Amino acid sequence: MGSAFDPNVTTTEEPAIVDSPPLSNLTQEELKRIAGYKAVEFVESGMVIGLGTGSTAKYAVARISELLREGKLKDIIGIPTSTTTHQQAVSLGIPLSDLDSHPVVDLSIDGADEVDPALNLVKGRGGSLLREKMIEGASKKFVVIVDESKLVKYIGGSGLAVPVEVVPFCCDFTRGKLEELFKEAGCKAKLRMKKSGSNGGGDAAPAVTDNGNYVVDLYLERDIGDLEAASKEILRFPGVVEHGMFLGMATTLIVAGKFGVTVKDRFG
Repeated sequence: MGSAFDPNVTTTEEPAIVDSPPLSNLTQEELKRIAGYKAVEFVESGMVIGLGTGSTAKYAVARISELLREGKLKDIIGIPTSTTTHQQAVSLGIPLSDLDSHPVVDLSIDGADEVDPALNLVKGRGGSLLREKMIEGASKKFVVIVDESKLVKYIGGSGLAVPVEVVPFCCDFTRGKLEELFKEAGCKAKLRMKKSGSNGGGDAAPAVTDNGNYVVDLYLERDIGDLEAASKEILRFPGVVEHGMFLGMATTLIVAGKFGVTVKDRFG
């Protein structure tokens, strides 16, 4: 792909170069669409599919619907990871269910906010991290789709948020505990706020997830080190519901970049 993003992950497919138009001339949205469409090549008739949330995953959901209408896919059941994706899938006529009825998911397709060299992810900047982790954690395969801007050297390396879903009760207490936990990494923990009103012009209030919880965003200046240890420490706080680090979950990564589409498989 023309980047240093390579360690310990096997490339299972040669980069596919799109000649007309060159990928280098495409917008970020067009790259997201290419990645989303590529991921749907993993979908087979009869599968239970975890339908991801976000600006990249929406293209995969739309493509699945298109193939169902064309008769190229049949007997697909989708499990949406958010109310937004549920609404999109219903509008597109994709049959839906949930984990109660289908506790094993054949394949999930979703985007990511960050991907490190070991295919660990940051997800949840859209606020859907809990449902995403439940569904993608129940999946036999988890295909992650991104454009190359999402590749980082370490989790938190983009300088953007690593989200943590917390209960509303004494949320500032929990926020303070999280900030203290990662103080050596220069952490600033902020409660995510959202302007009220249809145009976002009203008063600011805490952003509320699909589960009625709040989100604390962690902004890191340095690498936090052992991610598994960090995960356990975060989840140790009673006010924490879940965090947005998806560790060891992705089985395949699809990256759309200026040199083409690269598919990387965790297991080689």
